[in-house]
Amino acid sequence: MKTAVVILNWNGKQLLERFLPSVIAYSSEALIYVADNASTDDSISFLKTFYPEIKIIQNKENGGFAKGYNDALKQVNAEIFVLLNSDVEVTQNWLTPVLNHLKKHSEVVAAQPKILDYKNKNHFEYAGAAGGFIDKFGYPFCRGRIFNTIEEDKGQYNDIVPIFWASGACFFVKSAAFWEAGGFDEDYFAHQEEIDLCWRFHNKNQKVSYVGTSSVYHLGGATLKNSNPKKTFLNFRNSLFSILKNAPRKQLFYLIFVRMLLDGFAAAQFLLSLQPLHFLAIGKAHFSFYVHFKKIYCKRMNNKQIDKYYNLYLLLYLYFFKDKKHFNSL
Repeated sequence: MKTAVVILNWNGKQLLERFLPSVIAYSSEALIYVADNASTDDSISFLKTFYPEIKIIQNKENGGFAKGYNDALKQVNAEIFVLLNSDVEVTQNWLTPVLNHLKKHSEVVAAQPKILDYKNKNHFEYAGAAGGFIDKFGYPFCRGRIFNTIEEDKGQYNDIVPIFWASGACFFVKSAAFWEAGGFDEDYFAHQEEIDLCWRFHNKNQKVSYVGTSSVYHLGGATLKNSNPKKTFLNFRNSLFSILKNAPRKQLFYLIFVRMLLDGFAAAQFLLSLQPLHFLAIGKAHFSFYVHFKKIYCKRMNNKQIDKYYNLYLLLYLYFFKDKKHFNSL
């Protein structure tokens, strides 16, 4: 299966210097592309000078993760896209297990490897860990990471299992399925667009997998750190977008109402912990959700298999009141 590793870059020359060598060393099965999101640093000249074998795609604007990849992938001819963050160190044989799984299972259209922390390599990394899930109210979590509790990798997730969403940090996807689903939703800009896409896959009776026999190391926070209120804004707003687009119709407005109440508690927590910018970011997220409500709702009208129910976990209750901090205890 013709495979392309596509790295989205925005002013990331230092990251490319640090992480490209491992990608080149261990990705002989694939063509390597760097899709540049209108960088203003010298990323392009660096690539042309030191890595002339890498194919460069230059986007005309910085459209964020979603539009950046949509624009770039239109210029990539491959059966499998491997969307790789510029702050990921890959390991020997990282591609083969995932590619073999996708080739063997026609119903599986997307997958991710085990994602470990580059700074603490015996622990899982926040953004993806050992595969993503969502709870009853649309809160995302992972095997190996629930809220801010991150597990040590002791081989407990060295398996291959169905998951709800695969991490955008290292996202394998069949190109035909990607385009049939409409690609990433560009209204998201960045954050959680991969969750929305995987939810759309599930609504089309397609599957997503975690392949724990492949590992990569993710630095994390290279573009937007957790301390940045913009990240809080995007995460809260885009999560509401995903519920509005994809959640079961019969429970849609109940879920949105409860989520907005829970978001209000989160906002109050930020305020009490003297983080007023994050408090305001949640308010802005809700306002943006109202502004875009009609546009986003209309996107769900084309989904003929929307009425599915996915998860019975009440994550907030289990985590905070039942002290269930690890995935295997849920």
